[in-house]
Amino acid sequence: MLSKSAHLKSQAIKLRKSGKSIREVEEILSIPRSTLSGWFKDIKISQKHKVKLHERWVKALDKARYFSAIAHNNQKRARIELANKNASDVLSQIDTSDKNIIDLALAMLYWGEGFKSGTRLALGNSDSTLLSFFISALKKNYSIEDGQIRCDLHLRADQDIDKLKRYWSKELPLPLSCFKGVQVDKRTVGKVTYDSYKGVCVLTIGNVAIQRKLMYLSRIFSEKLAVQKDKGPVAHLARALA
Repeated sequence: MLSKSAHLKSQAIKLRKSGKSIREVEEILSIPRSTLSGWFKDIKISQKHKVKLHERWVKALDKARYFSAIAHNNQKRARIELANKNASDVLSQIDTSDKNIIDLALAMLYWGEGFKSGTRLALGNSDSTLLSFFISALKKNYSIEDGQIRCDLHLRADQDIDKLKRYWSKELPLPLSCFKGVQVDKRTVGKVTYDSYKGVCVLTIGNVAIQRKLMYLSRIFSEKLAVQKDKGPVAHLARALA
């Protein structure tokens, strides 16, 4: 009579030869995988069973990837929702109608995205929401009117000029009469543009006084928060804007 160990080994080998994977045998007989690996090292399985094992392995891998992707997306969604909540919590404590708050936001935006050289207040971007904020903030704090704003489009060769003028006119919103120049990038001839890309719109308001104020405001505010060894940047900015 076979011992219990020998009987289990016999069963395990039989299952393995029938096409069961090591994991399946482990689950059926509750035998450690390390033991099974030793028992199976000299066991040959048919090509037919090898193919089936491989197919099951591929399906299991695909399934694992699928659920991993779901878990990753759920985690990402949770992080995005948390970030949105945190941002909303901050905004709930700020008076967004306060002109000083608007001026500071406007200054920091201009410092990052605005044109620093020349005697014009100008900013270009492909994000209509960003440009819409820029216009709204200037209107609220400085009483800028539509007629004072010039819009120039920078487009790719295959883009429809009139269609994009109407798009930006609606998004900002500004009358079509504000849209003056169009510059087409000749380097893009023969290249296809994604539908989501609407070009870059450059807004120009000929008011150097506002430009200077925004630049000084952004720089001085940043210096108050930053640790600096040299207090020279404001003087440097004065030279640049002179």
